[in-house]
Amino acid sequence: MEVITTVSEMRQKVRAARFAAKWVGLVPTMGALHEGHGSLIQRAVSECDTVIVSIFVNPTQFGPNEDLARYPRTLDADIRYCEKLGAHWIFAPSVEEMYPQEQLAWVNVEKVTEGLCGARRPGHFRGVATVCAKLFNIIQPDVAYFGQKDAQQAVVIQTMVRDLNFPLEIRVCPTVRDKDGLALSSRNQYLSKAERKKALCLSKALQKCRELIQSGQTNPDEIRRAVLPFFDQPEVFLEYFELVDPQTLRPLAEIRGPVLAAAAARVGTTRLIDNLLIDLQTPSA
Repeated sequence: MEVITTVSEMRQKVRAARFAAKWVGLVPTMGALHEGHGSLIQRAVSECDTVIVSIFVNPTQFGPNEDLARYPRTLDADIRYCEKLGAHWIFAPSVEEMYPQEQLAWVNVEKVTEGLCGARRPGHFRGVATVCAKLFNIIQPDVAYFGQKDAQQAVVIQTMVRDLNFPLEIRVCPTVRDKDGLALSSRNQYLSKAERKKALCLSKALQKCRELIQSGQTNPDEIRRAVLPFFDQPEVFLEYFELVDPQTLRPLAEIRGPVLAAAAARVGTTRLIDNLLIDLQTPSA
C-alpha cells in the first residue's frame, strides 16, 4: 500500500488503474479512523479492484469556533489500519496541496443544507461539497462510500453528484455502533468516561422514537415530547431532534412512510450527531 500526498501523483496512479480497466472505489475521510470507517473500507475492498482512502482534515468545513485545531490526527495508525483492511492507496494531501491559492469557486447545494446541522453550522456543507467535488475530480472514482451516521452529508453529496452529473455512484453504508449503542465517531475520543455515558441519550432517544413510530404514533410533536427527557441531564444540550423526509430532509407534519429521525447534542464541549432511518414496512431498519 502506498501513501500519496500530491494531486499529480494521485492522478497518475488512477490513470494507470483505469488503463488496466480496474474499478476504482474511494472512501473519503478526515482520518482518526475507527470501525465505522473500517466498514466502508471493507465494503469498498469487496466491490472494487482498487480502493483509495483519502485522509484530509478539511479546514473549509469547520466554523471559526469549531474544533479544527484539536481534531484528532493519527496518520501513522490510520495507515496501518488501511493496510490491514486491504486498501491500495491512501491519499493524504496537505492543506496547501488541496488549496494552493485562495479558493474562489465553491459548491453550494441548496435546500437539503438548510435544516438540521446546516442551520447551525453556516458554511459547513459548502466546505463538505467543495472538498468532495475536488476529491472526485482528482481521483475520478467509480464509487464513493459514505456512512449513514452522517445522513445529511450523504444526502448533500448524492444531490451534488446527481445535479452536476458526476460520473460516479454514491453508496451509503449502515451506521456502526459500540455494544452500548453509541454511534462510532472520531469525536467520541473527546468524551470523558462520565460524558460517554451521558452521550447514550442520543441512541436511546432514537430507539424510543422508533418504538413509538412502530407502535402507531404518527405525530412528530408527540414523539419529540416523549424523547426530550433523555436529554434532560447536566452538561447535555440538545441542538435538535427532528423527524424529516429521508430524501428532501424537510420536516414532516405527519409520519406516513419512511422517516429519518436525526439528532444533535453537545455533551460537555463535544458535539455529537446520530440518526435512524425508520421505515414502517421494515421494522428492523
